Amino acid sequence: MAPLRSGMRLLVGGFGERGFPFELVEAVRRLGLQDLTIVKSDGNEDDLGVGRLIKAGQVRRVVMSHTGLNRRLCEMIGDRTVEAEICPQGILAERIRAGGAGLGGILSDIGVETLVADGKRRVEVGGRIYLIEEAIRGDAALLHAHRGDDCGNLTYRNAARNFNPLMAMAADYVVVEVEQVVPTGSLRPDEVVTAGVFVDAMVQAGAQD
Repeated sequence: MAPLRSGMRLLVGGFGERGFPFELVEAVRRLGLQDLTIVKSDGNEDDLGVGRLIKAGQVRRVVMSHTGLNRRLCEMIGDRTVEAEICPQGILAERIRAGGAGLGGILSDIGVETLVADGKRRVEVGGRIYLIEEAIRGDAALLHAHRGDDCGNLTYRNAARNFNPLMAMAADYVVVEVEQVVPTGSLRPDEVVTAGVFVDAMVQAGAQD
């Protein structure tokens, strides 16, 4: 089991506040981990979610589709105190999916003739030029789920599913914050979205320290 530590690349589930592991991220803040790379759909707000880690100076780099409503993050990117890799949300999701599937990356024609292509390798397939978008994996993933059983099998609620199942497959160590813990056998097989084999640790949201 890989412990959380400074310098890690953390995949953080959620789209805005939906499906976001608030308590796990707050635990990372309290631990004081430094030099983190955060992979997430967005930057939340100045004092919300990953915005709290950014405000505390614990984040060195972000990989996101947009900065959300986080003005502080925009300022830090501008003055280069935080490095940023911004890519379209669909590409971000597919890069994470590729990481979980053991692939090296994906091919995309988005941005071929723009600044997006700077520094990226190109390949021709079927007479068309594509960019090689490298797969993303994390040292750890912090996720949120609706229900989890004693074996770590997970279900998600509506739009709160978002990036969580993809990230569960793309990290070396996966911690999940669940709303409800249920006995093994309580979840129908067709309900399970993330199998327990991908989950290393599970905590119930709202549980006392």
